[in-house]
Amino acid sequence: MAVNEAAAHETHENLSSQAHRIVSHMIHTRRLRGGEVIVEAKLAEALGISRTPLREALQRLEGEGLVVKAAHRSFMVRNVDLAEYLQSLKLREILEPEAAALAIGRIDRGRIRAAREEIDALVSAPVYDIETHWRSDTSVHELYIAACGNAVMAQMIRSLRVTTRLFEIAQLADRLGPDSSEHIAILDALEAGDAKAARRAVQTHIRSLYRYALDLVA
Repeated sequence: MAVNEAAAHETHENLSSQAHRIVSHMIHTRRLRGGEVIVEAKLAEALGISRTPLREALQRLEGEGLVVKAAHRSFMVRNVDLAEYLQSLKLREILEPEAAALAIGRIDRGRIRAAREEIDALVSAPVYDIETHWRSDTSVHELYIAACGNAVMAQMIRSLRVTTRLFEIAQLADRLGPDSSEHIAILDALEAGDAKAARRAVQTHIRSLYRYALDLVA
């Protein structure tokens, strides 16, 4: 009996994790758009699972800042407007250059090389792929976020990146060229062990995102 219960518990956890991964992907690829209310019964049926593991997945996504509570205990995809996006970028502009400077000398060169290879693959691909773009973006930023030596700062930056990513989804393809060149500049500074250049490269990148967003609504 105990073995059966353990197996059932493991299956339930696997379903919840699977639902979390799929719904997260749906949000990041705009299949679920900002402000859209998630109809749990319909989504659970589409995923072939019960509502219980789906609700657990949605609660986890709420903790990650991707969904918020809506009326009648339902969930809604978090909608990030321009004002919140720009305010979040301003905070990132303060925190991330400092994180990059603090990470100097703490990053394995193999990880920097791997991040370069991801950028090369992204730029040279015959067809643009948003998931590859996100992976490359995360790889570059996580190099210095994870190595900054300040857990509170790292947590704050990651939370802000969730917010800005939700806004950037619709326009990401247009950022392929600027993102790639700006990310390479960041990698160059990190590899050279130049804290001042790392600060400047990260600041330049975030200010570029800020200007791009303003141009969209001009």
